[in-house]
Amino acid sequence: MKVREATIADVDAAVATLTRALADYPMSRACFDPDGYLERLTEYHRLFVSGIGLPHGRVWVTDDVSAVAVWLPPDLPADAFAPYAAAFQELAGSQAPLTAEYGQAIALFHPRDPVWLLALAAVDPEHQRQGLGRAVITPGLATADAGHSPAFVETQDPANITFYESLGFTVIAELELPHNGPMHYSLYRAAR
Repeated sequence: MKVREATIADVDAAVATLTRALADYPMSRACFDPDGYLERLTEYHRLFVSGIGLPHGRVWVTDDVSAVAVWLPPDLPADAFAPYAAAFQELAGSQAPLTAEYGQAIALFHPRDPVWLLALAAVDPEHQRQGLGRAVITPGLATADAGHSPAFVETQDPANITFYESLGFTVIAELELPHNGPMHYSLYRAAR
């Protein structure tokens, strides 16, 4: 399967893939209001891919967009999220206070030095276990390596840990999020 950089023409397909793949992801379920949950999650992915990923980062997809990886660079503008803050809060709905609390808690484990951040990665459920996740993540790792930059990823699904470790990441922090929230894992990959 060919992997390429996404364009604006891929947004709808990328959003559909992310939403299908992450519909039951622990952090998504915790941080979005259950009323209209799938619509909220879909709009979040749309804003993230079209408003942040494409203009400020790098987005890799398979040719059929059944796998997506959104990377944010070490020099991401400090205000990249600012235009979408109110929209993200509105999408969280009744979960907005909890989402903010989780954000503050996990921020303690973010690297202080600039890194390439794997912000979103997903494979459509019908195409999983075929190496597509690795295929769309690898170009971001190669970009980080070319710039001698470390990489960072977070997950709330323990099943992802072994996969990320196989890509050279190491768990640097674990946190049980409050209010019966999911376990949070921060993973770091040293500069190469």
